[in-house]
Amino acid sequence: MKKLLNIAIGYRRISGKDQSKYSLAHQEEAIRNYCNQNGLLLSAIFTDNGESSGTFDRPNYKALERFMKKHTGKVQYLIVMSHDRFSRNLAEALMKIEDLQSSFQIKVLATNEDINIDVYDPLVFVQRAFSYLMANQELLQIRKRAKESIHYARLSGRYVNNAPFGYINGRDRHNKGILIVDEEKAEVIRIIYKWFLEGWSIKEIQYYARRNGLKNSGHSTIQRILSNCTYAGLIKISSQSGPAKYVRGIHQPIIRESDFWLAQEKKGSHKPSKSQPGELFPLRGVLKCWCGKSMTAGYSKGKKKYYPYYRCIEHTGTNIPADKLHAEFKELLHTFKLSNNQKEAIAAKAEFLLGKTLQDQKSIIEARLKQRADIERKLNNLDELLLEKQIDGATFDRLKSRLHEDIHVLDNSYHESVNMSQKWLELEKILFKTNTMRDVFEMATLANKHSLIRKLFRPQLVYTDGKFI
Repeated sequence: MKKLLNIAIGYRRISGKDQSKYSLAHQEEAIRNYCNQNGLLLSAIFTDNGESSGTFDRPNYKALERFMKKHTGKVQYLIVMSHDRFSRNLAEALMKIEDLQSSFQIKVLATNEDINIDVYDPLVFVQRAFSYLMANQELLQIRKRAKESIHYARLSGRYVNNAPFGYINGRDRHNKGILIVDEEKAEVIRIIYKWFLEGWSIKEIQYYARRNGLKNSGHSTIQRILSNCTYAGLIKISSQSGPAKYVRGIHQPIIRESDFWLAQEKKGSHKPSKSQPGELFPLRGVLKCWCGKSMTAGYSKGKKKYYPYYRCIEHTGTNIPADKLHAEFKELLHTFKLSNNQKEAIAAKAEFLLGKTLQDQKSIIEARLKQRADIERKLNNLDELLLEKQIDGATFDRLKSRLHEDIHVLDNSYHESVNMSQKWLELEKILFKTNTMRDVFEMATLANKHSLIRKLFRPQLVYTDGKFI
């Protein structure tokens, strides 16, 4: 009598974040070896390439289930290289295995499991549960690392998405993504901001943008461009626990930062006011009108330029010039004298922070200078390669342009580090001359300024009849 063969099908899966040991070829080899060693006839292998492990809503896994349903009773085994190739979702994986066993009489096995194991044994269930638990934990770690990597990249000033209109995606010398200005399209962005600040209607701006290459230039598209801080050389860092903050990008800005913030004020957006660079309105959010309502801030259009002002959200008819208000407030702070103990405590803390910061900046500066020297050597080598005809003119121009872009990025970072070191050294001199709360206020960050105001003026800081009370 002819011996009946046990028939098996294989399943392999890979996602974009898997490592080489999980390659499709490696999985197939492991499945075929397992079938050969255990006398199984492998009739088919189903593959999902680039599919998530968190769900069974995968195209070829669905095809696999249709195959099993069509051949119920003929196929006895489903072989995977390891259980994390089947799924990384603990609950769904165990339920799916039980469903396959009861619906199609299919025994699901990984290549590290004995073919004769009793899948109904509680110990096997526990072992598999632990295996899926570890796979799920690994998936969560992968996602966490990816999220953190993107967050740190943004904090360092790197744009991590597809380039917006006006830029193209490029690579720096470390093969990391960087935005490169597309000059032809960038001019369209400059015109959009210029015309908007000059009072042109969105409809007129739309017409111009559409004729100059901006696709889908509807009302919302223009508004998104006007709200995109990337054009001002900034990266927006969102936060779940507080207001968003903005960091300097390593890419070249298309518009001036001041024009971007003016556009936000003109659009009526209040979001930038919480973390607006330059601290143009340090009293916004903490200053109250005599009526108890908060004082807001913005820009008022004059004959030649925009002027910063404060006004009550209730009494909107009166604008108080920001320069006047700031000057009066600083004079008020000047009356708060610091004791010798307070001055010594501030100086001691600052000295500690100064030493640490300067050391960090020194390391960064040294690294930037070394990297620049390396690029200069490569540029010199390019000249030699061109003279010796080892590269053609087009290749020379392309490589030279890329290296000059690297130098531009490094120079910006170098100058920022040098400026930071100089600022800290200047701060050290200022700290020892700090005598009043005005001195402290002028050196503080926006958040610390607000904190200082709330502590000094309890229950609140009020402005009425041309004076603070």
